[in-house]
Amino acid sequence: MSHTFQVDLRGLVDLLSHHLYSSPKVYLRELLQNGVDAITARRAVDPDAPATVHLLPGGEGNAATLRVEDSGIGLTEAEMHNLLATIGRSSKRDGLESARAEFLGQFGIGLLACFVVAEEIRVVSRSARDRSAPPVEWRARDDGSYTVRALPQDARTEPGTTVCLIARPGAEEWLTEERVNELARHYGALLPYDVRVGDRPVSERPAVWERAHSGPAARRTALAQHCHETFGFTPLDAIELDVPLAGLRGVAYVLPSAVSPAQRGAHRVHLKGMLLTERADELLPDWAFFVRCVLDSDSLRPTASRENLYEDDTLAAVREVLGDRIRGWLAELAAGEPQRLGQFLSVHHLGVKSLARHDAEMFQLMLPWLPFETTEGQMSLEEFARRHPVVHFTRGTQEYHQVAAIAAAQGIGVVNGGYTYDAELVELLPAARPGTAVAELDPDTVTAHLDAVAPDAELALAPFLAAARAALDPLGCDVVLRAYQPVTVPALHLDDREARHERSRAEEAEAADGLWAGILGSLRGSRPRARLVLNHLSPLVHRMAAASDPELAATAIEALYGQALLTSMRPLRPAESALLNRAFLGLLDRAVRPAAPADPTPRTTGETR
Repeated sequence: MSHTFQVDLRGLVDLLSHHLYSSPKVYLRELLQNGVDAITARRAVDPDAPATVHLLPGGEGNAATLRVEDSGIGLTEAEMHNLLATIGRSSKRDGLESARAEFLGQFGIGLLACFVVAEEIRVVSRSARDRSAPPVEWRARDDGSYTVRALPQDARTEPGTTVCLIARPGAEEWLTEERVNELARHYGALLPYDVRVGDRPVSERPAVWERAHSGPAARRTALAQHCHETFGFTPLDAIELDVPLAGLRGVAYVLPSAVSPAQRGAHRVHLKGMLLTERADELLPDWAFFVRCVLDSDSLRPTASRENLYEDDTLAAVREVLGDRIRGWLAELAAGEPQRLGQFLSVHHLGVKSLARHDAEMFQLMLPWLPFETTEGQMSLEEFARRHPVVHFTRGTQEYHQVAAIAAAQGIGVVNGGYTYDAELVELLPAARPGTAVAELDPDTVTAHLDAVAPDAELALAPFLAAARAALDPLGCDVVLRAYQPVTVPALHLDDREARHERSRAEEAEAADGLWAGILGSLRGSRPRARLVLNHLSPLVHRMAAASDPELAATAIEALYGQALLTSMRPLRPAESALLNRAFLGLLDRAVRPAAPADPTPRTTGETR
């Protein structure tokens, strides 16, 4: 007698293959899962029952087939009707509740996912719970129809289930022996039972982190080899993960090269031995982007597709515990292996800085080790603070490069806070190191540390300063005169964020219509201009001031301004690029211009020049 599914099976297959699952390959995981769960259920009532899953690729006529045999609990005719043809129902919800935690599947979609690659599924099963029940055959097609019939008692003598898939046109490649073996190893390498493709074993138990090794060096070598086989890199170190309360064991491998904090972690999570996902992005805290994990869990909950982890309290707790373990590993390195810690931080200091922002204890622990760019070279904040009672810092790399050379010559210690997290950590320094003063360095502070020039000396250079201010006024830059070291720096360009914002506002106002220009004009800042600080100690500045040719003096001022801009490493605006080009060509023209010809008029006796 023929029966009909209570769903549009063609629509369901489309849903499974194009929306719920990421790839047709998950069909094999569903078959393995059903076999493993059936064995688990049988062993709950018969601990000595055999535990085998046998996959046999083959052919039937012109169609590719795959037969999967398991020694599990089996099904009766009533269970066939009740479970295999009802979407959302699972045998794991009906009885054997005490063993349910051992099952992989929780959603009852199961066997129907195989229609992603099969046009027909045949199931022959014999129950281990009711030995008197005859073997039963369930046969279903992708048009939504299925049949169930009892078979002769000798059709299958031992309890268990055999599932046979007949490939749908175009999906034959998924049922070849090579592909089946590849997928079985991919998903089932850590399964606790005997899983084989043909005669080849799939399981590789125990997991590498559970194996006994001859010593620590041999263990590190084995873990490094496993990392290379799994992720394709040799790790800087391996952090073993063991969380008994969460039923979790595994290892975190430290990446050998720096990665972006935004790069998601390709962590591999097995659920009771079955590979659940290779993209468990939410497994670790965001700051731990420098490791890649492989682990096996008994307690984490999968999503409906069983291709990722469900975000719940259990996952949040596991994430916190794993973060604590990685944090503890860092503390162990800091306490006993500073050389290895230094090697790690030379690559992954960004991740530790991210952690230290929110973890005062970790910040204090890492204070002597975390590198920062300073006016005295790369060093830790601990060492820098010992040398400077006031730790100045800038919030951007542009500001830092503007003042670094001058500040160093004036004895001002400056930390470049323009890199990710650095300014935040410098501001936290007084809490971690009581007695340390921290101050943000701005152009006014730098200018205040430069020596003022005597009024008569500045008055002597007044015409030159006036010409310089006139030349740079269209660019929104003031000119001031100070004396500072080193004398090899003739000019210093100081420009803060407010000044840059004001220039951007002015440029927008120029290009805007009347109404918008009025609005932008009303937003004019109170400190709109950058400063070019000329060095009164520089011989070059004095030679420029003594130039008798106004055109040459203006060109020299523009060139000096351009050189100061380039030294500050600030991106150039179009007007500034044009100025640099004009100044360079002007000076080049002066350099190659021929000298004026000598006066050919002969001189008479007594004539003087």
